[in-house]
Amino acid sequence: MPRFQNQVLLLTGAASGIGRATTLKLAAEGASVFATDVVAEGLEETLKLANAAAASSGARLESRVTDISDEADAQASVAACLETFGRLDTLCNNAGVIGYRHTHEMEFDFWRKILSVNLDGTFLMTREAIPHLLETKGAIVNIGSTAGLSGLAYGAAYSASKGAIHAFTRAIAVEYADQGLRANSISPASIETGMTRPQAMPEGANFSLLQRLSSLHGATGPEAVADLILFLASEDARHISGEEIRIDGAALA
Repeated sequence: MPRFQNQVLLLTGAASGIGRATTLKLAAEGASVFATDVVAEGLEETLKLANAAAASSGARLESRVTDISDEADAQASVAACLETFGRLDTLCNNAGVIGYRHTHEMEFDFWRKILSVNLDGTFLMTREAIPHLLETKGAIVNIGSTAGLSGLAYGAAYSASKGAIHAFTRAIAVEYADQGLRANSISPASIETGMTRPQAMPEGANFSLLQRLSSLHGATGPEAVADLILFLASEDARHISGEEIRIDGAALA
């Protein structure tokens, strides 16, 4: 029997990169997937690809364009997942944004945008999902970053948001452990996605400072992170909770 048959997973950031790769792998394993993203066109393409994989596995797929940083939209997304599938077994908070500034020149609006998506969005989706995950003794998988474990030059807002996600995940893991809910975070680095392609850098940036978080094995595709997400969401990881798992090619070893 496919590993995720009769399991319902809600995934944010599904329009590309890690989110798309995870959706495709879940579809191949028979899951019921509720995929969300703010980018409608990318989300539509993900579902198109996933439906092809679902043809032989019996997976069920549904999507919703969602701005997770908006409280009402996050609430509506979780409610729509429950209305569609009737239960929730795993929440994967994958959606995120990045940007670079000299910290002393960083606009407050820029800071708030990064934190509102990465941190507020993770909180809002988690808060709404927890009551339903407690019913199924489910799991939460949050996508952090090695930038939340080690300094990222010019990325203070991104690092702050990801470091907070790790702390938030640990708190949840402890708070709900006696009720059977598991929560873990993943710290990727050198993963080939839109977020890791060349980004606008502030004037005078020292690019050598950015190399310290690079994989010693070179970059790899988002499927590697997707494999780890599926493991943490599965029964195989039934005794793993409160962990920060790096998938960074020894960057922080």
